[in-house]
Amino acid sequence: MGFKCGIVGLPNVGKSTLFNALTKAGIEAANFPFCTIEPNTGVVPMPDPRLDQLAEIVKPQRTLPTTMELSISPVW
Repeated sequence: MGFKCGIVGLPNVGKSTLFNALTKAGIEAANFPFCTIEPNTGVVPMPDPRLDQLAEIVKPQRTLPTTMELSISPVW
C-alpha cells in the first residue's frame, strides 16, 4: 500500500525543484515560467523503523515498506 501526493502551484514557484529534492529525478528546473510543461511522476520509499521492530516480533516471510508516488503537473 502506498501514498499518492501531487505537487501543484503557480508557474515558477519551485515545484520542479521540490520534486527533484524529494525524488532525485533530475527533471529540468529553470528560472523561467513554463519550463516544466509535461507531468512527471516519481516513487519515493518511505522507511519506517517501527516496521523493522514489528517484523522482529511477527517474523513475516518478507517485509515490504510503503512508498509515496509524487506527481507534478503545471497549473495554467
